[in-house]
Amino acid sequence: MKIEMLAVWPERVQSQTLTLADGATVADALAASTLARDFPLAGMAIFGKRVTETTVLHEGDRLELLRALLADPKQSRRKRAEAAQAEKTAKNKDRR
Repeated sequence: MKIEMLAVWPERVQSQTLTLADGATVADALAASTLARDFPLAGMAIFGKRVTETTVLHEGDRLELLRALLADPKQSRRKRAEAAQAEKTAKNKDRR
């Protein structure tokens, strides 16, 4: 069976097509790939759905190697909201 493996960085994307035996798992794909060796792996997904190393692959699957987030999305949103509120407050003071 053939699958595609993707490793995505902010500045580039690498793709590799692997031919594996039927019944191969994510762990088998990782072992057969050169992409996984240099990638800071935080998890894996198939078409965006999280999987584990024991997940069985199927013909045509796209195995995505996931990086760790650089920033907590909730914390980033909170900082943007606080900055917007501070800017709004400063504009209201200038109007008085």
